Amino acid sequence: MTSARSDAAVAVARQPHGWAAWSPPARAGAAILACIVALCVLSLPWTLARVEREGGAPVRRYEAGNLQMALLPPSWWATPAAAAGVIEQERATGNYIPSRVLGTDRLGRDLFARCLLGGAVSLLVGASAALIAVTVGTLYGALSGARGGRVDDALMRTVDVLYGLPSMLLVVLLAVAVDGVIERLGVRRAGALGQGIDLVVLLVAIGATSWLTIARVIRGQVLSLRAQPFMEACRALGIGPARQFFRHALPNVAGTVAVYAALAVPAAILAESFLSFLGIGVRDPMPSWGNLASEGLSEVNTVHSRWWLLLWPCLSIAATLLALNFLGDALRQAVDPAAAGRRRGS
Repeated sequence: MTSARSDAAVAVARQPHGWAAWSPPARAGAAILACIVALCVLSLPWTLARVEREGGAPVRRYEAGNLQMALLPPSWWATPAAAAGVIEQERATGNYIPSRVLGTDRLGRDLFARCLLGGAVSLLVGASAALIAVTVGTLYGALSGARGGRVDDALMRTVDVLYGLPSMLLVVLLAVAVDGVIERLGVRRAGALGQGIDLVVLLVAIGATSWLTIARVIRGQVLSLRAQPFMEACRALGIGPARQFFRHALPNVAGTVAVYAALAVPAAILAESFLSFLGIGVRDPMPSWGNLASEGLSEVNTVHSRWWLLLWPCLSIAATLLALNFLGDALRQAVDPAAAGRRRGS
């Protein structure tokens, strides 16, 4: 018996832990996500810096344009001879020259700077909306599971009704309604206040319609925990409901909340990109990956295919969503006892 126990202990000790226990796709996803986040966030001082333009006031780099250099391919791609002459002429006059690492758009703006800032905006909206959804869903589901009875029935029937409504339609209706209020208040769309209102409305709208699933999951977890001996001991000792949840129940559902949060971020980013693609979310001149893809789609045709305008935003969205889903799957396996048992058995 002692030998069997020691063998089992050795087998458990030999199991990889931490970073080594992650699958190769999860490691790749974490590395890709870290690179994207670092690149988009650390480049903010550069993308938001003001640049000088000939005959105009300084503007921020992401919205600074040079119409003489509009729709130019990336600098490492074949540049037409006429475009090369224009570049040399503009450089000689001292006018603003975009970096052209990823090419330029129709207004001669640097697509590299706009993709970096667009990534920061999309990640900010996605993370903030996911945080709202997780917070609201966790508190709502915990209240429903902890109270039980008629309160639980009423709260869950409300969730069922909201599930029957198309969430994307609710987001669109909310955004349109706020647009009408903004227009009546006379707020300039191009101003910083108007852009800030757009971002706040977008992340609140997405977060307010994404908490239903986590509410159901947390409700089920809390109902299961209520029957555990340690929760019965808490009630026997006279511990209040709030303390029971925050000190005893919440640590036991933290893994589930973390997994859902990791999977809610890509869903929120995709929703933001879709709305911005339709022209409802983030609007020009503020970039996001969604409205950059929308602008690039109109430039891809059989006559003149400016492929770089569509490729880079779509590639950024795809890489970020794939990395987040790999990371969420790794977290799910880490907190899933069945998955852990399968790994030990293999």
